[in-house]
Amino acid sequence: MDISGASAIVTGGASGIGAAVVRQLAAKGARVVVADLNDEAGRALANEVGGVFIHVDVTDTDQIQTAVAAAEELAPLRVLVNSAGIGWAQRTVGRDGQFESAHDLDAYKKVIAINLIGTFDAIRLAATAIGRTEPLESGERGAICNLASVAAFDGQIGQAAYSSSKGGVVGMTLPVARDLAAIGVRVNTVAPGLIDTPIYGEGEAAEQFKAKLGESVNFPKRLGQPDELASMVVECVTNSYMNGETVRVDGAIRMPPR
Repeated sequence: MDISGASAIVTGGASGIGAAVVRQLAAKGARVVVADLNDEAGRALANEVGGVFIHVDVTDTDQIQTAVAAAEELAPLRVLVNSAGIGWAQRTVGRDGQFESAHDLDAYKKVIAINLIGTFDAIRLAATAIGRTEPLESGERGAICNLASVAAFDGQIGQAAYSSSKGGVVGMTLPVARDLAAIGVRVNTVAPGLIDTPIYGEGEAAEQFKAKLGESVNFPKRLGQPDELASMVVECVTNSYMNGETVRVDGAIRMPPR
């Protein structure tokens, strides 16, 4: 699918994998809406690529709709990439046998609200708008790509909330792809492994920590780069026969329990 001259929305697009996706979509000629909570970084990136920044909390339906409307004003909306997400680590029960030390239920709900419900909300709204566009010569109208995680399959101790949310994204991929086939919209998911993003911090200590993490990757023994993930996202978007699939991009890592 040729995305040149089309518009695209990238949630969580101001940094990390999302920012790499924004740049690669723009390089292919798309007008990109950077949808993120980080106003300063989001505006800077949008200016860099000739796109538009919209402040978006993916738990706010109205803000997602604003991003969709902004994309429609730029060009026909053909692409949605769901990269917004948060992490949380806590064991399901505490060590003292008390109810109060069990997993924070509000934290669990928040992770699900952002990573899973926010993803679906963005899909249903963006897909509605994509469905209003004229189909391309191939019959397709657009494509959606979600970012999950290998934690959907190899969740570690303490990752109940995060793994649940990303497992839900993986689980919705095929049924939503089947739903949206009626309007010519493809849906895929990319599941990253250990990726070098700002979450690990900066400086010598951070570099040493990342190098240690990289030793657990089968090959190559390093953290992945955001551009390596973004290129797979772009492939899922532009390859017209790619549909209903989840692709791991992880250096063949299989995460241990801890």
